[in-house]
Amino acid sequence: MDISTRYLGLPLTSPIVASASPITKTFDGLMRLVDVNPGAIVMHSLFEEQIDAASKEIHHYMDHGAESFGEALSYFPDFETFNVGPDEYLEFIFKAKKRTKIPIIGSLNGVSRGGWIEYAKLIEEAGADALELNIYYINTDPDRTGQEVEGLYLDVVRSVVDSVDIPVAVKMGPFFSSIPNMCRRMANMGVKGFVLFNRFYQPDLNIEEMEVVNDLKLSTSNSLRLPLRWVAIMYSRIQADFAISSGVHSGRDVLKGVMAGANITMMTAELLKRGVERIPQIKQEIQSWMEMHEFSSIMKMRGALSQRNTSDPAAYERANYMKVLESVKQDPTGKMIW
Repeated sequence: MDISTRYLGLPLTSPIVASASPITKTFDGLMRLVDVNPGAIVMHSLFEEQIDAASKEIHHYMDHGAESFGEALSYFPDFETFNVGPDEYLEFIFKAKKRTKIPIIGSLNGVSRGGWIEYAKLIEEAGADALELNIYYINTDPDRTGQEVEGLYLDVVRSVVDSVDIPVAVKMGPFFSSIPNMCRRMANMGVKGFVLFNRFYQPDLNIEEMEVVNDLKLSTSNSLRLPLRWVAIMYSRIQADFAISSGVHSGRDVLKGVMAGANITMMTAELLKRGVERIPQIKQEIQSWMEMHEFSSIMKMRGALSQRNTSDPAAYERANYMKVLESVKQDPTGKMIW
Protein backbone atom coordinates (compact mmCIF):
# COMPACT_ATOMS: atom_id res chain seq x y z
CA MET A 1 0.00 0.00 0.00
CA ASP A 2 1.36 3.42 -0.97
CA ILE A 3 1.13 5.70 2.08
CA SER A 4 3.25 8.52 0.65
CA THR A 5 1.86 12.05 0.44
CA ARG A 6 2.89 15.64 -0.25
CA TYR A 7 2.88 18.60 2.12
CA LEU A 8 4.02 22.15 1.35
CA GLY A 9 5.34 20.86 -1.94
CA LEU A 10 7.56 18.30 -0.18
CA PRO A 11 7.35 14.55 -0.90
CA LEU A 12 6.73 12.62 2.34
CA THR A 13 6.95 8.86 2.86
CA SER A 14 3.82 8.90 5.03
CA PRO A 15 1.19 11.31 6.42
CA ILE A 16 2.51 10.76 9.97
CA VAL A 17 4.51 13.82 10.99
CA ALA A 18 6.24 14.21 14.35
CA SER A 19 5.15 17.68 15.42
CA ALA A 20 6.91 20.17 17.68
CA SER A 21 7.54 18.61 21.09
CA PRO A 22 10.14 18.20 23.85
CA ILE A 23 11.47 15.16 21.97
CA THR A 24 13.48 17.40 19.64
CA LYS A 25 14.96 19.53 22.43
CA THR A 26 17.94 17.19 22.42
CA PHE A 27 19.80 15.89 19.39
CA ASP A 28 19.48 12.33 20.72
CA GLY A 29 15.70 12.74 20.78
CA LEU A 30 15.74 14.05 17.25
CA MET A 31 17.79 11.08 16.08
CA ARG A 32 15.37 8.65 17.77
CA LEU A 33 12.68 10.14 15.56
CA VAL A 34 14.89 9.81 12.49
CA ASP A 35 15.31 6.09 13.25
CA VAL A 36 11.53 5.46 13.01
CA ASN A 37 11.21 7.48 9.78
CA PRO A 38 8.19 9.80 10.13
CA GLY A 39 7.02 11.63 7.04
CA ALA A 40 8.58 14.83 8.39
CA ILE A 41 9.77 16.33 11.67
CA VAL A 42 8.67 19.70 13.02
CA MET A 43 11.30 21.14 15.32
CA HIS A 44 10.25 22.32 18.77
CA SER A 45 9.36 26.00 18.70
CA LEU A 46 11.88 28.81 18.92
CA PHE A 47 10.06 31.48 20.94
CA GLU A 48 9.97 35.15 20.07
CA GLU A 49 10.95 35.92 23.66
CA GLN A 50 14.10 33.84 23.19
CA ILE A 51 14.95 35.46 19.89
CA ASP A 52 15.02 39.05 21.10
CA ALA A 53 14.18 39.34 24.78
CA ALA A 54 16.22 42.52 25.06
CA SER A 55 14.69 44.39 22.15
CA LYS A 56 12.65 47.50 22.81
CA GLU A 57 9.61 46.05 21.06
CA ILE A 58 9.51 42.90 23.19
CA HIS A 59 10.13 44.87 26.38
CA HIS A 60 7.25 47.13 25.43
CA TYR A 61 4.86 44.18 25.17
CA MET A 62 6.19 42.58 28.35
CA ASP A 63 6.25 45.72 30.51
CA HIS A 64 3.01 47.26 29.31
CA GLY A 65 0.34 46.59 31.93
CA ALA A 66 2.63 44.31 33.95
CA GLU A 67 0.79 45.16 37.15
CA SER A 68 -2.66 44.56 35.67
CA PHE A 69 -4.73 41.40 35.42
CA GLY A 70 -3.74 40.94 31.77
CA GLU A 71 -0.73 39.12 30.37
CA ALA A 72 1.59 40.32 33.12
CA LEU A 73 5.36 40.31 33.00
CA SER A 74 5.47 37.55 35.62
CA TYR A 75 3.60 35.22 33.24
CA PHE A 76 6.65 34.95 30.99
CA PRO A 77 9.17 32.20 31.72
CA ASP A 78 12.75 32.72 32.77
CA PHE A 79 14.49 32.64 29.40
CA GLU A 80 17.60 30.97 30.83
CA THR A 81 15.55 27.88 31.71
CA PHE A 82 14.91 27.12 28.03
CA ASN A 83 16.92 24.09 26.93
CA VAL A 84 17.89 25.48 23.56
CA GLY A 85 18.64 29.06 22.56
CA PRO A 86 18.47 30.58 19.08
CA ASP A 87 22.05 29.71 18.08
CA GLU A 88 21.72 26.13 19.29
CA TYR A 89 18.40 25.86 17.48
CA LEU A 90 19.97 26.75 14.16
CA GLU A 91 22.81 24.29 14.81
CA PHE A 92 20.19 21.59 15.51
CA ILE A 93 18.63 22.10 12.10
CA PHE A 94 22.01 22.17 10.34
CA LYS A 95 23.15 18.93 12.02
CA ALA A 96 19.79 17.24 11.44
CA LYS A 97 19.86 17.99 7.73
CA LYS A 98 23.34 16.47 7.49
CA ARG A 99 22.13 13.27 9.16
CA THR A 100 18.81 12.63 7.44
CA LYS A 101 16.83 13.17 4.26
CA ILE A 102 13.57 13.39 6.21
CA PRO A 103 12.07 16.88 5.72
CA ILE A 104 12.83 19.14 8.67
CA ILE A 105 10.36 21.94 9.40
CA GLY A 106 11.44 24.84 11.61
CA SER A 107 8.97 26.36 14.08
CA LEU A 108 8.71 29.96 15.28
CA ASN A 109 6.36 30.89 18.14
CA GLY A 110 5.42 34.48 18.85
CA VAL A 111 2.96 37.32 18.44
CA SER A 112 4.74 40.35 16.94
CA ARG A 113 7.29 40.92 14.21
CA GLY A 114 10.13 40.98 16.73
CA GLY A 115 13.07 39.01 15.40
CA TRP A 116 10.93 36.67 13.33
CA ILE A 117 12.06 37.94 9.95
CA GLU A 118 15.74 37.64 10.81
CA TYR A 119 15.40 34.16 12.27
CA ALA A 120 13.08 32.96 9.53
CA LYS A 121 15.92 33.72 7.13
CA LEU A 122 18.50 32.05 9.39
CA ILE A 123 16.34 28.92 9.73
CA GLU A 124 16.13 28.79 5.96
CA GLU A 125 19.91 29.19 5.66
CA ALA A 126 20.44 26.42 8.24
CA GLY A 127 18.75 24.04 5.80
CA ALA A 128 15.14 23.74 6.99
CA ASP A 129 12.82 22.49 4.26
CA ALA A 130 9.88 24.60 5.47
CA LEU A 131 8.81 26.90 8.28
CA GLU A 132 5.81 26.71 10.61
CA LEU A 133 4.58 29.92 12.25
CA ASN A 134 2.96 29.24 15.60
CA ILE A 135 1.16 32.50 16.42
CA TYR A 136 0.09 32.13 20.04
CA TYR A 137 -1.84 35.23 21.04
CA ILE A 138 -4.63 35.60 23.57
CA ASN A 139 -6.17 39.07 23.60
CA THR A 140 -7.00 40.31 27.09
CA ASP A 141 -7.64 43.95 26.12
CA PRO A 142 -11.37 44.69 25.84
CA ASP A 143 -10.57 47.74 23.71
CA ARG A 144 -8.82 45.69 21.02
CA THR A 145 -11.22 44.57 18.31
CA GLY A 146 -11.33 41.28 16.46
CA GLN A 147 -10.30 43.13 13.31
CA GLU A 148 -7.16 44.42 15.07
CA VAL A 149 -6.28 40.90 16.22
CA GLU A 150 -6.68 39.60 12.68
CA GLY A 151 -4.46 42.43 11.47
CA LEU A 152 -1.76 41.41 13.93
CA TYR A 153 -1.78 37.85 12.53
CA LEU A 154 -1.76 39.03 8.93
CA ASP A 155 1.08 41.48 9.57
CA VAL A 156 3.31 38.76 11.04
CA VAL A 157 2.45 36.30 8.28
CA ARG A 158 3.04 38.80 5.47
CA SER A 159 6.40 39.84 6.91
CA VAL A 160 7.71 36.28 7.22
CA VAL A 161 6.36 34.96 3.91
CA ASP A 162 7.97 37.88 2.08
CA SER A 163 11.33 37.25 3.73
CA VAL A 164 11.95 33.58 2.85
CA ASP A 165 11.81 31.30 -0.16
CA ILE A 166 10.98 28.06 1.68
CA PRO A 167 7.27 27.22 2.07
CA VAL A 168 5.52 28.65 5.13
CA ALA A 169 2.67 27.06 7.10
CA VAL A 170 0.63 28.81 9.81
CA LYS A 171 -0.50 27.05 12.97
CA MET A 172 -3.81 28.71 13.85
CA GLY A 173 -6.11 28.86 16.81
CA PRO A 174 -9.81 27.94 16.42
CA PHE A 175 -11.29 31.18 17.74
CA PHE A 176 -11.62 33.39 14.67
CA SER A 177 -15.11 34.48 13.65
CA SER A 178 -14.42 33.21 10.14
CA ILE A 179 -11.70 30.58 9.97
CA PRO A 180 -12.08 30.01 6.20
CA ASN A 181 -11.76 33.73 5.48
CA MET A 182 -8.59 34.05 7.57
CA CYS A 183 -7.08 31.05 5.80
CA ARG A 184 -7.97 32.40 2.38
CA ARG A 185 -6.45 35.80 3.13
CA MET A 186 -3.22 34.21 4.33
CA ALA A 187 -3.15 31.81 1.38
CA ASN A 188 -3.42 34.85 -0.91
CA MET A 189 -0.30 36.20 0.81
CA GLY A 190 1.62 33.06 -0.09
CA VAL A 191 1.04 30.75 2.89
CA LYS A 192 1.28 27.18 1.60
CA GLY A 193 -0.35 25.30 4.46
CA PHE A 194 -2.40 25.51 7.65
CA VAL A 195 -1.98 23.49 10.83
CA LEU A 196 -5.29 23.05 12.69
CA PHE A 197 -5.31 23.79 15.52
CA ASN A 198 -2.98 25.45 17.98
CA ARG A 199 -3.93 24.22 21.46
CA PHE A 200 -4.28 27.19 23.80
CA TYR A 201 -3.47 25.43 27.05
CA GLN A 202 -5.87 26.50 29.77
CA PRO A 203 -4.82 27.21 33.37
CA ASP A 204 -6.55 25.50 36.29
CA LEU A 205 -7.27 26.89 39.77
CA ASN A 206 -6.04 25.40 43.03
CA ILE A 207 -8.70 26.59 45.47
CA GLU A 208 -6.84 25.22 48.51
CA GLU A 209 -3.59 27.03 47.75
CA MET A 210 -5.44 29.95 46.13
CA GLU A 211 -3.25 29.97 43.05
CA VAL A 212 -3.37 29.53 39.30
CA VAL A 213 -1.97 26.19 38.15
CA ASN A 214 -0.33 25.83 34.75
CA ASP A 215 0.01 22.19 33.78
CA LEU A 216 -0.02 20.17 30.58
CA LYS A 217 -2.99 18.04 29.62
CA LEU A 218 -2.24 15.89 26.59
CA SER A 219 -4.83 15.41 23.87
CA THR A 220 -6.98 12.33 23.32
CA SER A 221 -8.58 11.05 20.12
CA ASN A 222 -11.70 13.05 21.04
CA SER A 223 -9.66 16.21 20.36
CA LEU A 224 -9.59 15.23 16.69
CA ARG A 225 -13.15 16.30 15.98
CA LEU A 226 -12.64 20.07 15.88
CA PRO A 227 -9.78 20.13 13.33
CA LEU A 228 -11.42 17.28 11.42
CA ARG A 229 -14.52 19.37 10.86
CA TRP A 230 -12.72 22.47 9.63
CA VAL A 231 -10.34 20.61 7.34
CA ALA A 232 -13.35 18.86 5.80
CA ILE A 233 -15.10 22.20 5.28
CA MET A 234 -12.09 23.98 3.73
CA TYR A 235 -10.80 21.12 1.60
CA SER A 236 -10.74 22.23 -2.07
CA ARG A 237 -12.11 25.67 -1.12
CA ILE A 238 -8.82 27.08 0.16
CA GLN A 239 -5.85 26.59 -2.14
CA ALA A 240 -3.40 25.34 0.48
CA ASP A 241 -2.35 22.16 2.24
CA PHE A 242 -3.79 21.13 5.59
CA ALA A 243 -2.33 19.42 8.64
CA ILE A 244 -4.29 18.15 11.63
CA SER A 245 -2.29 18.56 14.83
CA SER A 246 -4.55 17.54 17.72
CA GLY A 247 -6.04 14.19 18.67
CA VAL A 248 -3.96 11.94 16.39
CA HIS A 249 -3.21 8.74 18.32
CA SER A 250 -3.87 5.80 16.00
CA GLY A 251 -3.98 4.62 12.43
CA ARG A 252 -7.72 5.26 12.35
CA ASP A 253 -7.14 8.87 13.47
CA VAL A 254 -4.65 9.35 10.62
CA LEU A 255 -7.09 7.88 8.10
CA LYS A 256 -9.91 10.10 9.33
CA GLY A 257 -7.72 13.16 8.91
CA VAL A 258 -6.74 12.20 5.36
CA MET A 259 -10.34 11.44 4.38
CA ALA A 260 -11.41 14.83 5.74
CA GLY A 261 -8.88 16.40 3.40
CA ALA A 262 -5.62 16.71 5.35
CA ASN A 263 -2.31 16.16 3.59
CA ILE A 264 -0.72 15.07 6.86
CA THR A 265 -1.56 14.41 10.49
CA MET A 266 0.78 15.59 13.24
CA MET A 267 1.51 13.56 16.35
CA THR A 268 2.85 14.66 19.72
CA ALA A 269 0.87 13.33 22.70
CA GLU A 270 0.95 9.72 21.51
CA LEU A 271 4.72 9.83 21.07
CA LEU A 272 5.23 11.42 24.49
CA LYS A 273 3.02 8.83 26.19
CA ARG A 274 4.01 5.67 24.33
CA GLY A 275 7.30 6.45 22.62
CA VAL A 276 8.43 7.16 19.08
CA GLU A 277 8.11 3.44 18.30
CA ARG A 278 4.41 4.10 17.76
CA ILE A 279 5.18 5.55 14.33
CA PRO A 280 6.03 2.25 12.55
CA GLN A 281 3.15 0.57 14.41
CA ILE A 282 0.68 3.18 13.16
CA LYS A 283 2.04 2.87 9.63
CA GLN A 284 1.23 -0.84 9.80
CA GLU A 285 -2.28 -0.09 11.10
CA ILE A 286 -2.86 2.22 8.13
CA GLN A 287 -1.57 -0.25 5.57
CA SER A 288 -3.64 -3.10 7.01
CA TRP A 289 -6.81 -0.98 6.89
CA MET A 290 -6.08 0.10 3.32
CA GLU A 291 -5.51 -3.48 2.21
CA MET A 292 -8.73 -4.64 3.86
CA HIS A 293 -10.74 -1.85 2.22
CA GLU A 294 -8.94 -2.01 -1.13
CA PHE A 295 -7.37 1.43 -1.16
CA SER A 296 -4.10 1.44 -3.08
CA SER A 297 -2.79 4.83 -1.94
CA ILE A 298 -3.25 7.56 0.64
CA MET A 299 -3.48 10.22 -2.06
CA LYS A 300 -6.52 8.56 -3.64
CA MET A 301 -8.52 8.64 -0.42
CA ARG A 302 -7.72 12.25 0.49
CA GLY A 303 -10.88 14.32 0.87
CA ALA A 304 -13.20 11.33 0.37
CA LEU A 305 -15.27 12.44 3.37
CA SER A 306 -14.81 16.19 2.99
CA GLN A 307 -17.86 18.43 2.84
CA ARG A 308 -17.43 18.64 -0.91
CA ASN A 309 -17.47 14.87 -1.44
CA THR A 310 -19.65 13.46 1.32
CA SER A 311 -23.25 12.46 0.65
CA ASP A 312 -24.31 14.51 3.70
CA PRO A 313 -22.59 17.94 3.50
CA ALA A 314 -24.99 19.39 6.07
CA ALA A 315 -23.36 17.16 8.69
CA TYR A 316 -20.59 19.75 8.96
CA GLU A 317 -22.96 22.68 9.48
CA ARG A 318 -25.83 23.80 11.73
CA ALA A 319 -28.09 20.94 10.67
CA ASN A 320 -25.75 18.54 12.47
CA TYR A 321 -26.33 20.44 15.73
CA MET A 322 -30.06 19.80 15.52
CA LYS A 323 -29.60 16.15 14.55
CA VAL A 324 -27.33 15.52 17.54
CA LEU A 325 -29.81 17.07 19.97
CA GLU A 326 -32.67 15.06 18.46
CA SER A 327 -30.67 11.85 18.84
CA VAL A 328 -30.69 12.15 22.63
CA LYS A 329 -33.72 10.32 24.08
CA GLN A 330 -34.97 9.38 27.53
CA ASP A 331 -36.36 6.07 28.72
CA PRO A 332 -39.44 6.03 31.01
CA THR A 333 -37.23 6.46 34.08
CA GLY A 334 -35.65 9.58 32.69
CA LYS A 335 -32.32 7.94 31.91
CA MET A 336 -30.63 9.27 28.80
CA ILE A 337 -30.44 6.99 25.76
CA TRP A 338 -27.72 7.81 23.23
